Amino acid sequence: MTILRSLPGVGRVVAATMLAEAWGLLAARDYQSLRAQSGVAPITKQSGTQRLVLMRRSCNHRLRTAVFHWARNSVRLDPRCRAQYQRLRQRHSQARALRSVADRLLSVLVAMLCSGTTYDVTRCPNAA
Repeated sequence: MTILRSLPGVGRVVAATMLAEAWGLLAARDYQSLRAQSGVAPITKQSGTQRLVLMRRSCNHRLRTAVFHWARNSVRLDPRCRAQYQRLRQRHSQARALRSVADRLLSVLVAMLCSGTTYDVTRCPNAA
């Protein structure tokens, strides 16, 4: 709980929802399943001539809402997330940019859970 709450944008409701809806994935530190269940991972439909990337609709909707609010709040509170969002927003829609920010936050969360450390703003100052 302490590791999750140390991330920017995670409040009581988001942390409680993450723990209630994805506790097994968080305990297993399963990044790929976590991003699929939260609706962050896109779906690629591809044939010989076409390639279509779509938003994942088959996911846990409570977890998706919590991760969306987490990304939205982190863009508001964290300069790194804001910079990443603004870069992505030049090319993509608001929702897709927020999903990309959420994807980065989930990877940071899993790395923090694996190492057992809390979020440190001063670590990797040039990374975004």
